[in-house]
Amino acid sequence: MSPFIGEIVGTMLLIILGDGVVANVVLKNSKGSASGWIVITFGWAMAVFVAVFSVGGISGAHINPAVTIGLAVAGKFAWANVPVYILGQMLGACIGATLVWIHYRQHFDQTDDKDSKLAVFCTSPAIRSYPNNLISEIIGTFILIFGVLFIAAPEVGIGSLDALPVSLLVFAIGLSLGGTTGYAINPARDLGPRIIHSILPIKNKRDADWQYSWVPVLGPIIGAVIASWVYMFLL
Repeated sequence: MSPFIGEIVGTMLLIILGDGVVANVVLKNSKGSASGWIVITFGWAMAVFVAVFSVGGISGAHINPAVTIGLAVAGKFAWANVPVYILGQMLGACIGATLVWIHYRQHFDQTDDKDSKLAVFCTSPAIRSYPNNLISEIIGTFILIFGVLFIAAPEVGIGSLDALPVSLLVFAIGLSLGGTTGYAINPARDLGPRIIHSILPIKNKRDADWQYSWVPVLGPIIGAVIASWVYMFLL
């Protein structure tokens, strides 16, 4: 399997399980309805674990453009491969989001809350303040990439043996820093499913909140670059 396919598969797994746990919690009449934030953060952590363990030996399991860019800035990944990896991540995110909708389609149909339907696919701020929301995404992604850089193998990325520490890192970010924006910390994780939300024939849906969509894309990229600079400074 090529690294490109590995990134598609890994990111697809990430989104199926990550968006899937959100759907289970927020959609009407699901078995996990209203089970809360801890379930969501743990579910996302396990989504990272499964994705990294599954494709870590194939592509390095970046499954996140911020990770790919951070590794490239730090000299641990070739810039020439960055566009291919990001394309794979976006495709995987779109496929994963579509499969979550198929899996929970009856529950989408029974849910009246349009914001909850959108929340399955992408993040939104608890308090809308673009400067503060951007800072939150920068800080959260800084922590992620700073940790990943000390975990990642040279010139590859995250190996399958690094699945547990990376998933625990994401769990900690969600518990400690996720309350402001929903901790996208991954441009593909947010943008891909947001696009799919706009395309799919979801019953009684709202707009995809495009006016906010730049925050979970730009914030993680900035956070990744800063984390890489600090990492290189400390070496």
